[in-house]
Amino acid sequence: MKLMFISDIHGALPATERALDLFAESGAQWLVILGDLLNHGPRNALPEGYAPAEVAKCLNKVADRIIAVRGNCDSEVDQMLLDFPITAPWQQILLPKQRLFLTHGHLYSPEALPPLVTHDIFISGHTHLPVATQHQRCYLFNPGSVSIPKGGHEASFGMLDDDVLSVRTLNGNRMIAQVQITP
Repeated sequence: MKLMFISDIHGALPATERALDLFAESGAQWLVILGDLLNHGPRNALPEGYAPAEVAKCLNKVADRIIAVRGNCDSEVDQMLLDFPITAPWQQILLPKQRLFLTHGHLYSPEALPPLVTHDIFISGHTHLPVATQHQRCYLFNPGSVSIPKGGHEASFGMLDDDVLSVRTLNGNRMIAQVQITP
C-alpha cells in the first residue's frame, strides 16, 4: 500500500498546490490529511499564499481520495467548504498485520498515546516537526507541516511505501527521516 500524508496546511494555497502535484506524481492510493486544513490559528502568522477558500477548492478536486482528521484549528464552518469529512478526531487504517492510528496530535500525542499494540503506527501532525521513529513497541510518525514548518525544518510531507515510512521535503522531495516498519 502506498499512502501520502500531509498536515498543517493552515490555508496556504502554494503549499497545497505543491502537495497535490506530489500526490499526483506519487502513485499513492490515498492522501491522508492530519488536520489544520484551512485556518492559520491564533498562534501562527499567516502562511504564504493564505487563501482558505481556494485551498478547499483544490482539495475538493481529489475529495474521493482523501482520508482526513480534525485539527485544533478546524471547525464545522470549514467542513461546509469541503466535500470530504474532516470532523473525526481520529481515524484508523487497518493493514494486514498492523494498524495506523491517525490523529492531529492535540488530543492524542506521543506523550498521551491511545491504546496500541506492538508494531502499530501512531501518525499525527500538530507539532509541525517531522518524525519517523520506532518508540518502545510502536512507531511514531509525523510528516511535519507543508506550510509553517518549525524547528528549522523545511516544509515537508510523508509517505508510506510498503514497509517504509519517510518524511520528505515539499520542495525538492529530499528525505528528512525514515523508518522501516515490521509487522
